[in-house]
Amino acid sequence: MLPDAFMNTAPNSTGTVAERILGQLHLWGVKRIYGVVGDAIFGLMDAIAKQNKIQFIAVKHESTAAMMASAEAKITGGLGVCTATMGPGLGNLLNGLGDAYKDKAPVLAITGQAPTDKIGTDYKQYVNQQELIKPFARYSTLLAHPNAVIEVLTKAMHMSLVKGAVTHLSVPKDMFTMTTTAMPRSKPLLLKGTYYFEAEGLQQAIDIMNTAQRPMILAGIGARDAAQHVEALAEKWGAGLLVSLGAKGFLPGTSSNLLGGIGQGGNPYAAQVFKQADVVLLVGDTWWPDGYVPENARIIQIDYMQENIGKGIPIELGIVGDSAAIVPLLIEGLQQSGTDPAWGAQWREAKEKWTQQNEQEGTQTSSPIHPARIVRAIENSVQPNAILTLDTGDVTVWMNRNFRPKQQDFLFSGEWRTMGFGLPAALAAKLCMPERQIVAIVGDGGIEMVLADLLTAARYELQITVIVFNNGYLQMERDKMIVSGFKQEGVDITNPDFVKVAEACGWNGYRVDSDAQLEQVLQQALSSRRPALVEVLTAPVVHPETKG
Repeated sequence: MLPDAFMNTAPNSTGTVAERILGQLHLWGVKRIYGVVGDAIFGLMDAIAKQNKIQFIAVKHESTAAMMASAEAKITGGLGVCTATMGPGLGNLLNGLGDAYKDKAPVLAITGQAPTDKIGTDYKQYVNQQELIKPFARYSTLLAHPNAVIEVLTKAMHMSLVKGAVTHLSVPKDMFTMTTTAMPRSKPLLLKGTYYFEAEGLQQAIDIMNTAQRPMILAGIGARDAAQHVEALAEKWGAGLLVSLGAKGFLPGTSSNLLGGIGQGGNPYAAQVFKQADVVLLVGDTWWPDGYVPENARIIQIDYMQENIGKGIPIELGIVGDSAAIVPLLIEGLQQSGTDPAWGAQWREAKEKWTQQNEQEGTQTSSPIHPARIVRAIENSVQPNAILTLDTGDVTVWMNRNFRPKQQDFLFSGEWRTMGFGLPAALAAKLCMPERQIVAIVGDGGIEMVLADLLTAARYELQITVIVFNNGYLQMERDKMIVSGFKQEGVDITNPDFVKVAEACGWNGYRVDSDAQLEQVLQQALSSRRPALVEVLTAPVVHPETKG
């Protein structure tokens, strides 16, 4: 049960710092905290144990805790929270916090620190944690007095949510149990995504678009709520439509203007078309892969976050606001397509050519099994509204290349690109959205970094499915060594029997060594009432777009 101090808001009432932290987090909608226990946060853990509003998710490594917090923030748009002890606890959080930092996921880390009378001394595990986390955290502070707890905590939470940032609160070990009169504050109403423009206010963008002879649209994750409008704009403008991996499930594969992805793993014929574009509209996208993009196009970018405008992209005009409000106004103001008729024929040819090749790639047979065939089996087996969490590596580019989405959501480490992300992301996604099918697609090297947290799925009875591409290599690194002419070293890996490991952790385990078995075994795993792992013996195929 909740102690009175947890939610007591009577004037002049007191509670411990830890109780007030939990009360404040609860008021702002936090439902869980991911972490690993250490003695510098015993006071916080004691308070967590005495209430039932916020769940503590105990994981096996702090990096997993931070990746889960980042994944929760990405999939829900809310605040992800993780905790750890001082020193090495925070050090281990840094990898997952790096993911949140690069992908602008709102994450708060709460860590212990040395007792107040030991700060700055040679006390065990002591380090200046504000300096340690400085590259990743937009805001980090040491709590210096119990009565400051709400002020610094709400500042951190607000900054995380408004800026899409990592923030950090370092609390001395003894201060968690000190009493405070600081009272939790209600969450302010944030009207996000409601920038509205009159059509004439966008006239400069419309004028540029009306000059286009060879228009293209590149949509990213920020176009989620504007997907149908983007499709309508492409139709009216006569533009080819490309998507980043994060937006892959927003538009149906049958969309008449959609060519697919761009960059390694995208439509391999799209780049030669895209490079010829004379006007490009970016909608909620910051993905601009070198070697795949035009050099002289006029570029317009729409993004809700001003700091994303022109981020590594040579734009001419930036529009800060909600794409769902802006794109319909562009459609209204745009003249009927005056583009070169040959342009439409050109990008449609690239679309059709890839459609046919993709179908062929997904049906090829081999033993071990070709990655494209595994992707096709996943496509054939998962539910239309599944959440697919991708690890970083070879599986990412093959899923990007061959998976033809329906309405699935993708969750991955976009800019930080850490290995090991797939499993933690799947765990967090299932906790946040238990009604949806959650499938992690991982490589053998990536899953081995977080194998211990198979036990976390069993502990919390999280019915997820993990599909392991087992080819015995760090395949992406191997591919790059091969195409660069380097002698291979360190890319062959020693794998366990993944099925036995899974079963030892309370999972159902399956192994597939024939493509004829793929769909059947995947359906068994996906219908399992326990977490399930499918090990697929995978051919070590060099991805066709690998660059050194």
